Formats: sequence, structure tokens, C-alpha cells
Amino acid sequence: MLNTGLFQTAVLLFLLTIFAFLLGEYMAKVFAGKHTLLSPILLPIEKSLYKTFGIDPDEDMTWQTFAVNFLIFSLIGIAALFFLQQIQAYLPLNPEGFKNIKWDSAINTAISFVTNTDWQGYKSEATMSYLTHILGMGLQNFLSAAAAMAVAIALINAFVRKNTLGIGNFWVYLTRSIIYILLPLSIILSIFFISQGSIDNLRPYVHAQTLEGKEQIIAQGPAASQIAIKNLGTNGGGFFAANAAHPYENPTPLTDYISILSFLIIAAAFPFTFGALMKDRAQGWTIFIAMMLFFVIGLGIVLWSESHGNPLLTKLNIYNGVNMEGKEVRLGITSSAAFANSATATATGASSSSYGSLMPLTGLVLIFNIAIGEVIFGGVGSGFISMMFYIILTMFLIGLSIGRSPEAYGKKLSSYEMIMTVLVLFTPCIARFILSAIALSTDAGASGPSIASVHGLSEVLYAYASAIGNNGSSFASLKSDTTFYNLTLAFAMLFGRLITIIPALAIAGSIAQKNSSPTNTRFLTTTPLFILALTSVILIIGALAFLPTLVLGPILENLYLLFGKTF
Repeated sequence: MLNTGLFQTAVLLFLLTIFAFLLGEYMAKVFAGKHTLLSPILLPIEKSLYKTFGIDPDEDMTWQTFAVNFLIFSLIGIAALFFLQQIQAYLPLNPEGFKNIKWDSAINTAISFVTNTDWQGYKSEATMSYLTHILGMGLQNFLSAAAAMAVAIALINAFVRKNTLGIGNFWVYLTRSIIYILLPLSIILSIFFISQGSIDNLRPYVHAQTLEGKEQIIAQGPAASQIAIKNLGTNGGGFFAANAAHPYENPTPLTDYISILSFLIIAAAFPFTFGALMKDRAQGWTIFIAMMLFFVIGLGIVLWSESHGNPLLTKLNIYNGVNMEGKEVRLGITSSAAFANSATATATGASSSSYGSLMPLTGLVLIFNIAIGEVIFGGVGSGFISMMFYIILTMFLIGLSIGRSPEAYGKKLSSYEMIMTVLVLFTPCIARFILSAIALSTDAGASGPSIASVHGLSEVLYAYASAIGNNGSSFASLKSDTTFYNLTLAFAMLFGRLITIIPALAIAGSIAQKNSSPTNTRFLTTTPLFILALTSVILIIGALAFLPTLVLGPILENLYLLFGKTF
């Protein structure tokens, strides 16, 4: 069974590579304004949208203008989603008569979905009306993903262009991301999920009679359309509280397989988009290989950890030693492990199993995936942005090592770029530890972990790592739907989004103004040596920043299990 799962995983990685390359090439044409197969249909729609909203598609924005538009767009989204939750009881498409959302949870949810985090501290099908799902959360799944994609293209433009203040047009990239990429793929994926048994309706909940004579309420709603964009946009918020473990969200092993592929595909395509726009596709392949190396290593550790399972159960020969706790039997170990690793390597945050029931070393990998900035492959757009920060740092260190002026892809690196890079790479780590310390040292925060132990520490660390990393998954045993956690996690999500996006735009504005050095004088960034240097920098930063807390959390918990101690 495990061998079959490994074969399926290998096929998945092969398909991901092929589809990511093809999609990356297509995305490069879309953002460059070139003709595509969908242009005859979508180009008139694109132009009509610009005319309707008064957008000048030829405007080339400075990084400051780009950032202001991004911020205004995000603030309006937060306010609109918060207001919608406050009046949902008075609006249509609420067949179950759900009440308005309490203010702290509404703030958390609004910031969560606008920042592409989709953290949910509540039971979705017992809280949100259909209209809130569609007009609020579903809409933001498109908009938040598209906004990050727009920023990623602006950063790519900085390395493509020379001697210019402009880095592109936020509204143009936002529009193209939605109508050329996210919307067509979402329609295809929605139809596929419906064909496999996922629901998509506006019916009242079904009240069924069980064999024991009790009533069971079976939630309904527009699930399939929401699931498609939550996966493709690396959002992850579940239409149902069980997320991808729910049979309406993930009906078959095939939907599970395609779900993993869907939330990897766009993020994995961005390196190839970069290579195509740079007119040097080897550059894109190099970044993709570095990402894939981390992904495969993490997946290997997770598969080994879950297949070996709890040593206490191994001695009793339960499940042949395999850790089946918290997993869907129809999906099994390999699929559940691949899903968890993929969801945290991207910024998806979806789950097909209970992360709180995973083995400690699996939890270590998931925390590491998020904490290093989700560069394997990260969120759509945001993962590529984070990887570019590591590339800039790597090239700076290489320049110092060989006694040359640091540069990246032909653009000289100054102290300004390095200050922005260090700010992005280390400030989230500091914020994560401060928030975790506050939570564990106050009564309001200490009441959240399910167990006052090293596992409880892992729950809190994971929560703030997930929030700042804009991932949204959690060790579900953490009691997070409290005023304390709603507000602190909301701050963490907003901080995590802005501390990545704003410095990225600042670097883009600085680099776009510079000329490119001759190709024959550059350090080659398409060699195994560069991949080794890049992956080493990521590992070293991850170890220095997170190893102490990982030792006190999942590593110590694993040692306890080896010696037969439980909690």
C-alpha cells in the first residue's frame, strides 16, 4: 500500500513539473500582454473592466503608487468583509438563520481572508451564511491571491527592466490574474469536483433521521466553487470545519490527488514565468529545482515519520505501527502526509487530516515549511517573492565571498536592498516569538493549548507561524476562537502580509532604476553551485532562527515518545 502511494506521489511530482512549466509560459504571455488562446474571449472583457472602473492600463506605476493602491485595495476588502459579517443575519441566502458574527471573530476573519491566510477559529458551516461565503470569503479568495500575484510580477519587472521608475500597473496585473488564470482554472476545477460528488447548491440544510432515531443535520451550500479557488489561490479555508477531510469537500481519492496538484500548480509556475520574462528559462528552472529539493526532502521525512508511527502503538502492533490517528481511512498515510506537506509548503492551509494528531517530527517539518517564509513553493506570488529575498541574500553573501560587488541577475545590490531583505527574513521570526511568549505567559493565551506540555508549546508556535506566514492551517486542538487569539492572530496575519509585500515593492522600485551588468561578468545563477548556496542559506537561517524552539517543542515531544511518555 505504501509502495503504491509512493508511486502515485512520484507521478504527482512529474505532472506538477510539466504543468507548472506550461502554466508558467502561459502566465508570462498573460502578464506581458501577449496574445493567448483565451485572448479573443477575455480581451474584450478585460478592456471593458478598465473602462468601467476608470483604469488607465498604460499607466506605469512607481513602487510607492503601486504600494498605495495595494494598501487601499486591502483596507477596503477588510472593511467590506467585516461589515458583511456584522449584517449577515439581515441578508438573504441565509436559510439556517445564522446570527451576525461577534466583532473579534469578524475582524479576524476579515483580515484572514484579505491577507490570503484563511485562518478559521470557528465551525464554518455553523457560522457563515451562503451570502457571506460567496460575496465575502469566496470573493476574497480570488482578490487576495490576485493581489499577491500582481506584486510578484512587479518584482520580476524590476529585474527585467532597466533605468526606469515604473514597475507595472497594479490594477492591470490584478485583473489579468483573475480573468486569465484564476477564474478559468477555478471553473474547470469546480466542474471536476462536482463530477466527483462535491456539492454546490443553495438548498437548506438536510435534517436526516439516523438508525438510532436521532436527528443529524447535513450541511449544504456552494462548496465546489469555493473549494476550487481555495486550492488554486493557496487560500485553504474550508467550506466545512473538517476541511478536506469532509466528503463534500474531498469526496474521492482522485479529488484528494487533484487537490494537492491544484494548490501547488500556480505557485510552482512562477519560477518559469520569471525565466520566460527574463528570456532566460534556465533561471526559472534553477529556482524551481531549489524549491523542489526542499519539497521532496520534507515529504520524505513526513512519510517516514507517519509510516513508522507512534513507538508505543508499534509495540502493541496496532495498525502495524502506522500512525492512523486523526486520518481518513479512505485516504491513508501517504495521501495524508503528502497533503499536509504540500499545504504547508504552499500557503494553502487546507487539511485532510488532524495536524494535532500527526507525529512530532511531522509537525516539525510543517512548522519549518511555514516558518522559513513558505518558499517551497509558497503562496501564489508570495512564495516566489519570499524566495527572491533568499536569492538576494545568497547573492550578497557570494559577492562578499569572492570579493566582487554583490549583484542579482545583473542588478547591483546596495545596502538598501539588503536592509529590506534582512527586515523581511528576520522580523517575522521575532514577531512570532514575541506573540508566542505573550500567549504562554498570560492567562488568556495559556488557556488555548489543549495540553500544558511540549505539545501545547507546539500548538501555540504553529498558530503564530501559520498566521504570520499567511498559511491558515493549525493544530486544531488549540482553542483559538477567543478574543485574545482572534485579535493577536489578526495582527499576526496583517503583519505577515505587509512585512513581505511592502519591502518587496520597495526593492522592486530600487532595482528597476538600475542598469544591468554585462552577462559575461555575472556570477552564474543556473549552476548546481548556486542551488547548493541558495538551499544552504535557507537551511542555515531556518536553523538559527527556529531550532531552539523546535527543540523545546516537536523534537522534545518525539524524544518523550521514544522513552514511552505520553501526555
